[in-house]
Amino acid sequence: MTSDEEILCEAEEIERLIAGMGRTIWDGRRRDLPFYLIGVRTRGVPLAQRLAQELTLLADDEVVVGAVDITLYRDDLGRGRRWPVLRGTEIAFPVDGAEIVLVDDVLFTGRTVRAALNAICDLGRPGRIRLAVLVDRGHRELPIQPDFVGLHLPTDRSDRVRVRLHPLDPVEEIVRVVAASRPSQPDRSPVP
Repeated sequence: MTSDEEILCEAEEIERLIAGMGRTIWDGRRRDLPFYLIGVRTRGVPLAQRLAQELTLLADDEVVVGAVDITLYRDDLGRGRRWPVLRGTEIAFPVDGAEIVLVDDVLFTGRTVRAALNAICDLGRPGRIRLAVLVDRGHRELPIQPDFVGLHLPTDRSDRVRVRLHPLDPVEEIVRVVAASRPSQPDRSPVP
């Protein structure tokens, strides 16, 4: 199967999307709760750090960022995949009673978010958790919706969406990878 890459956003547009998300998050926060960002490893972390920079300018105070590793909370763990690589959860603040903005690069089925919520709630009981994603591509399998979205992107289920961000990637861009030719799938519907 071959595929084609379509660049949807480059660095300047990504920066604009992040700035807009930061303003919306700041305006909608609860002022009576401690406020933190938690990025989902891997690309949710640099996105959370960028949002924290925007929020720090608005707050005139540092916004603290944590990182959550969802590896052991995945619902497909042990389903024929290689042994998982643990990257570690780094949350150096109390989540009890806090307002948490969970940050990820792309929202697809909702399963990553479900795993992240389970991991965070194992550490305590937040006062409120909201979800911020740079790209919402649809195709949910769970009843999870983002509170803050940079880009709504209609996709085919077989497409891939890649977000590339500094410092993990040499260039910043949002790319849709479209399968040029899709092999026919066998009918897996139940036989009556």
